[in-house]
Amino acid sequence: MPSHLSADRPAPQPSERDAVDALINRTRRLRGDVDAVRRDAVLIDEEDSQMRWQRALCELAVHHLDDLGAQLGQLRECLAPETSKQPTGTSTQDAAEETFDEPRPDSLIGRVGSAEWNLLTDEVTWSEELFQIFGRSPDAGPLSLDDLFSMLLPEDQPLLTALVTDCLVDGKPIDGEFRILRADSRMRTLHMMGEPVLDANGCTASMWAVLRDVSELRRSQQVVRTTHDSVQRRQHMARTEHRMAVELQEAVLPPWRGSLRLPSLGEGTLDIAAHYLPSESSSLIGGDWYDALELPGGRTVLTVGDLTGHGIQATSAMAMLLGALRGMAVAGIEPGALMGHLNQLLESSVQPALGSAVCCRFDPATSTLAWSQAGHPAPLLFRNGEGRPLTPPDGVLLGAASGVAYEQDEVHLLPGDVLVLHTNGLNRHSDRVASPDALLALAPHFTQARTAQECVRMVVTEFGGTERLDDACVLIARIGA
Repeated sequence: MPSHLSADRPAPQPSERDAVDALINRTRRLRGDVDAVRRDAVLIDEEDSQMRWQRALCELAVHHLDDLGAQLGQLRECLAPETSKQPTGTSTQDAAEETFDEPRPDSLIGRVGSAEWNLLTDEVTWSEELFQIFGRSPDAGPLSLDDLFSMLLPEDQPLLTALVTDCLVDGKPIDGEFRILRADSRMRTLHMMGEPVLDANGCTASMWAVLRDVSELRRSQQVVRTTHDSVQRRQHMARTEHRMAVELQEAVLPPWRGSLRLPSLGEGTLDIAAHYLPSESSSLIGGDWYDALELPGGRTVLTVGDLTGHGIQATSAMAMLLGALRGMAVAGIEPGALMGHLNQLLESSVQPALGSAVCCRFDPATSTLAWSQAGHPAPLLFRNGEGRPLTPPDGVLLGAASGVAYEQDEVHLLPGDVLVLHTNGLNRHSDRVASPDALLALAPHFTQARTAQECVRMVVTEFGGTERLDDACVLIARIGA
């Protein structure tokens, strides 16, 4: 006997994809059953109007189920594959059938009506449902073919004229759609299927038809087409923006790959390497940057930064800031004053944004690093197998306030020191706030590294395989003798 606790345990629910698969299978089975009834209806007495009505309903049901199957197939393609396993002993189909109710067998009745126009007696017979579709009282009587044409929109009248003519003259079946304007000013779209009824001499005696109100169906299909086109346009725009952002980022970031030695001549050379790590949770490129630039007089500027946002707007703003930073650094502006100018530039830009940055200037003659930061993680200094963040001078985010001053600090570096600059995105998926602890834990490995490029590889190995919430940059400089 099962435990009494099982009564409180919810029944296993199928995944969305499995549920749609079950619906597709049920639609196919139902379509096969209806098709079998339709084939049997072909053998019935052609003079029996009730049987003709049954066959017409079967035709409509087949068309409707074909549409339903196609739409469910499109829905299935939109759903991601499910990786979870079904409970043992429970099939996807069984689970779906437990969850979903059977379709109502009378769901089409209120939207389908029949009519017959007798060409010999001019008698017209309408079903009660057809009066409802046309918004016409049964007391007013059914419409003749001539009166029926008057209810159609002018642009649809030629179509129905051709359908009726082909049916009455050439004996062709009717299968077409047209729109009517009812007395209550409501427009409806009708799907008409019919065929001629022949007398004993093979002449057309009457025309019977089944009319289905497909207004809501066509409206839904139009919404589907419109939304599908809109999604395609957005996807195309997203792909184009992503490509442009990537191209702009590649054009702006330093072209060097591997290690870079600055200054190229003289003592106190810096061995520099950097890497960009894209976000795993966003398809758009962010505004992260890194750069190393040799200045007049043998000094070197090192910088990393990050702007809020993603896409072409963020990368274009990044290009603007990085270009300004390079120009001011070459002009000899100190890192603290340089940050103030960048803040003013970002604040006055056409598309305001917030950003963080750190700018370092290394003088090989004195082994002194002058640096400033704007709301950015401090550089990490690794020496003798240990690492620590530098004490940051005051500095707010770029673009956050007007007329603020950015302090500047200096630190003396020794041969063999390793300096790590990184952006906020260099963290693991579980870390909501960027923390230097994981980087500082690499201190023993940095001691064994012979080049800055080896240090970068260690960082990429540590963080490259994790799912980050944002893209990131890391720049490592190793102080030479």
